Amino acid sequence: MERELKIAVLIDAENVSDKYVQVIFDEVNNHGTATYKRIYGDWTKPKGSQWKNVLLNYSISPIQQYSYTSGKNASDAALIIDAMDILYSGQVDGFCIVSSDSDFTRLASRLREAGKYVLGMGEKKTPPAFISACEKFKYLEVLLEATQPEVVINRPTADKKSEQLVATLKTIINENSDDDGWAFLGEVGSILSKRNPDFDTRNYGFQKLTPLVSSLKQFEIQSRKTSNPNITHKYIRIK
Repeated sequence: MERELKIAVLIDAENVSDKYVQVIFDEVNNHGTATYKRIYGDWTKPKGSQWKNVLLNYSISPIQQYSYTSGKNASDAALIIDAMDILYSGQVDGFCIVSSDSDFTRLASRLREAGKYVLGMGEKKTPPAFISACEKFKYLEVLLEATQPEVVINRPTADKKSEQLVATLKTIINENSDDDGWAFLGEVGSILSKRNPDFDTRNYGFQKLTPLVSSLKQFEIQSRKTSNPNITHKYIRIK
């Protein structure tokens, strides 16, 4: 059995609402086990009170940081210092940084330079620099919407984002296909995620890659049997 990643979850309370707490830890559990759970903020301010009710339920350790200077975010500095301390402790395999703040861009890059897995989470307003610095990035609004069945999720349309996805898929397929133009869909999906850290099928209203690709109407999908009768492999080709 493959060993689960030990992940330090560090939350910037100044930039993240408590309404996302459940989906944050549900998503972390998809990647590994949360061994550190810390949240940073000034709990003397009214904004911090929204988190107080959920800290105990999720066993999150609050780290108090007073704003000594106007305009400076002491919580950011505390989170960065703790992340480096945890890194050098050698006790974790990866980090989950929950924030929509670009101030953590260099931190994410440094952690990856040290060979650690970095999962980022934030709202759609998150700057591209921080998204690109993470190995994977998840949009909190999308994660929350996926847990609410009554919400009607928009399917992909011929908008700019879908057009960019089609173009990227075609490039990857051309680079990795056989002489007949077929590429292994699992490999295509893996490369797509590496090139676009914020790629998630749920951003387009789908739970899996195969139905998303089928909806784009630009590709053929072929199922192939393997030596195991319970397993089939999917292959993709440009129409």
